Amino acid sequence: MDQSMVKAGKQYRKLFLAGVVNGIGDRFSSVAILAMLLQITGSGFAVGITLAIRLIPFVFFGPLGGWLADRIPRKSILVTTDLLRIIFALSFLFVHSKEELWIVYLSSFFLAAGEAIYSPARKSAIPLLVNKEQLIKVNSLEQVLIGIVLIGGAFSGGIVSYIFGAHVTFWFNAASFLGAAAIISTIKFPENKRVEDGNKFRKEAQLAVLKKIMLMSAPVLILLICEVLIASMNGIDNVLISVYAVNEFQLGDVGVGLFYGALGIGLTLSYSIANRLRKNFLVTGLVCLLLEGASLLVLSRIHVAAFAFLLFCSVAFMSGIGNACFDTILMKEIPEEHHGMMFGLLATIGNTILGLSMFLSGIALNYLAPRSLGLIGGIAYILISVILLIVISSNRETCKR
Repeated sequence: MDQSMVKAGKQYRKLFLAGVVNGIGDRFSSVAILAMLLQITGSGFAVGITLAIRLIPFVFFGPLGGWLADRIPRKSILVTTDLLRIIFALSFLFVHSKEELWIVYLSSFFLAAGEAIYSPARKSAIPLLVNKEQLIKVNSLEQVLIGIVLIGGAFSGGIVSYIFGAHVTFWFNAASFLGAAAIISTIKFPENKRVEDGNKFRKEAQLAVLKKIMLMSAPVLILLICEVLIASMNGIDNVLISVYAVNEFQLGDVGVGLFYGALGIGLTLSYSIANRLRKNFLVTGLVCLLLEGASLLVLSRIHVAAFAFLLFCSVAFMSGIGNACFDTILMKEIPEEHHGMMFGLLATIGNTILGLSMFLSGIALNYLAPRSLGLIGGIAYILISVILLIVISSNRETCKR
């Protein structure tokens, strides 16, 4: 760990390490599952169903995860969900033919349900473990975590599965959940006071709380709108990354791995800038969103694979800085007793809209060329950022957040 990580706090370092272990194991397994489905069925239909199933649980379990995070100790939630997911991670070992595909669908649902509960609890735990002054540094490290998982998981998972077989990745995933639970069990959370404070709000309706938070903070309202708009466009990127690699640049599965690796590199490098920021997080995040859109726009026009790789790095680099800025604003602006609820709500909204966006993007590819759809996505990012920058420019105090 670097010196910045040491400063971020010993307890957060454990949370970070658990996230790396947990994330890489899950990515390893995900790649192997999709490859296994293609081998068994010979069709992408089962893959599409599995991807859709992974998003559905967030609609129901995301709000539940946020509600639980504000009321019971985070450690209990994180350790329990990791341990329970071991059972479903190992269930894929019993899939050998089309007759056992129901196991894939059922286990994928419950693994995603566990993540939907786990995610808001983990995110709302971060402000408990570090000082407010360290939030931007820690949130930039969270982007590094995602980058490490993409490089070490998505990129390497296919190689491991190809050499050693899918069953090895399933055992590895189960072991990663166990290892992450063991690490988290050693974290000392300052929970007691927070739980007691959260009890005061048990009888307050979540919609009423949401309305109160939105009215008290213009940056939160702007970011909620931004999250919805970005999620509606993210589906285009998720669909096109594979299409670009396979159909446009003729790189096959290797290209998919390379482009995902580029995203991981970009997110990891974003730490070098994001951790140095001290103010103007909202404007900085929106400017990064604008530059991300510009990179996507250029990506839709170029025909050289090496340039595409660099542009994917650029997209993730800007996204990492922007995400760190936006998360820091939310953690500072939203009252701590409502962190779980808000992050659960954002996960629910984001994943639901993302799933719909991916579905519509798939349909759109029947009528539009991939590069045309990519051009539309890039322009949309630019328009969203420009409009929101104009909105906040009239409020000097908001621009400083």
